[in-house]
Amino acid sequence: MAMIEREPTLEELMQFWQEAKQSEKAWQDRRRLIEDEIAEQLTLTELEGVQTVKAGAYVMKVTQRINRTVNADALHELAIEAGLEAQLRELFRWKPEINLRQWNNADDSVRKALEGAITSKPGRPSFALSNDKEQ
Repeated sequence: MAMIEREPTLEELMQFWQEAKQSEKAWQDRRRLIEDEIAEQLTLTELEGVQTVKAGAYVMKVTQRINRTVNADALHELAIEAGLEAQLRELFRWKPEINLRQWNNADDSVRKALEGAITSKPGRPSFALSNDKEQ
């Protein structure tokens, strides 16, 4: 007797997605714990940069980064005080981001004048699942 295969239902797909997401999180947590243990065993000589570490048959490149954030308002004030406004464009990248609430509330003439500088494209959908049985 041959089994008839069928497409999974939407509920089954959501269940599979939830299981995969939980498994993915568990593996990610495990990987991060292992990375922390590796970092503890290594003597990293650089605060920032790439080091190559060998252990037996394995070669691992370890990239050390320092995350930096810039307070744009404070930076601008400090540059004015020091007379360094001209250097700001060389030393820093300026990334304008749209304030969608203000944009949507702006006058049509303002939006029409500036809309040529804005590219809109759909992003990848994100998914969050809740299970009525768990609540």
